[in-house]
Parts: sequence; C-alpha cells; structure tokens
Amino acid sequence: MKHGKRYKAAAESFDRSQLYDIPEACTLVRNNAKAKFDESVELHIKLGVDSRHADQQVRGATVLPNGTGNDVRVLVITQGDKIKEAEDAGADFVGSDEMIEKIQKENWFDFDVLIASPDMMGKVGRLGRVLGPKGLMPNPKSGTVTPNIAQAVQETKAGKVEYRLDKTNIIHLLIGKASFTEEALEQNLLSILDTIKKAKPSASKGQYFRSITLTSTMGPGVKINPAKF
Repeated sequence: MKHGKRYKAAAESFDRSQLYDIPEACTLVRNNAKAKFDESVELHIKLGVDSRHADQQVRGATVLPNGTGNDVRVLVITQGDKIKEAEDAGADFVGSDEMIEKIQKENWFDFDVLIASPDMMGKVGRLGRVLGPKGLMPNPKSGTVTPNIAQAVQETKAGKVEYRLDKTNIIHLLIGKASFTEEALEQNLLSILDTIKKAKPSASKGQYFRSITLTSTMGPGVKINPAKF
C-alpha cells in the first residue's frame, strides 16, 4: 500500500519498532492525526488464542467510560409495550414486522446497531444472510438480544462497543476520536484492555496479549508494550 507524504512524515516522527507505554502511545497517535477531519482512534489487539476452537472464543461488549465520539444510529425491532420503551430510551428507529420487511424489500441499512427483543428473534433470524456480513446481526453475547430494551439502547448511545476475534485472532475496536484528551483515550483504552483480560478463556495458554497497536484513521500504528498486561 502506498502512503502519502503526511503518513510518511508521521511514521518517521517516532521509532515504530519500539514498544510504548499507554500515555506515550496516546500522545503519539493524537499528534500524528493531522487529517482535515476528526480521525477515529482504533485499537488492534492480537491474542494468544485460537478462534477456531469454541473454548477459546473471546467476545462480548462493554461501555467505554468516555464513549466513542460517534453518533450511533440504533434500530430496535420489538413489539407491544417495548416499542414505546425503545422510543423513550432514544432509539432512532423502532418497529416490528414492518422494519424487517423494510430491510428485506428495500435493502435498508441506515443504522449502526440493531437491538431486538428475544420474542422477535425468530423473525429477525431470517435476516441473517444480509445482516451477518455487515456485522449487524443481534446477539445475546453482545447484549443486542435482550428483554431490557431501554438499558441496551442507552448503553449503545453512551458508547457501548462490541469486541470479537477475527479469523487471525485479532480484535479491532474504535475507542475514541483524535479530538479526545489524552486522559480520555487512556481511560477508554485501559477499560477495554481490562475487560478483555477478564474475558481470557481458561483454555488459553502462554502469553495472552501478543500485540497491542493504537492508530488513528490515517496515521501509522504505535505499538504498546503487551507485557504490562
């Protein structure tokens, strides 16, 4: 991949082979986020597990203390009294069968998170082919299939993030914006590392955190010392 002058200058501004402490990494990432828009700050964590085995899966969700900085559009598919509950909690779109039909017939995906009540999953499950590849399929492990609709909506709006391993045993996460203070980024980063540490499978042997990289949307990655976690 070819990089522009701005990226190359940022990459040459620090030693990319060095392992940094969290405060140093946050400073470097913020200083090198020089695009004309507010760059996202992303965290990439390689774990010492094998995602091919069911007993070594690492997946869940947590609310970041300072949110993600993104305005998350929430769709709730439910019925009965839960519809008003979702609306009152701040969901952007709420409905029942008509929302499922809208996705099916209009190929509508103007939302970032789909939350469903358990009694609707029989119907929502039929959307798996279109929702799955987009990462929008609700799941109990991420808290997006739940009878506690209001709580799920409020947490999502407040900065709830889902984490899960990809096929290469890496977790990719958005943890904030370059406009965040370094303290806010540090708090979010430490919070998610602590959550993932607590989710360590008993079947995982050896070093759990293999590598931790922090980067902005357009900037080079900064390696964080995984040995401290």
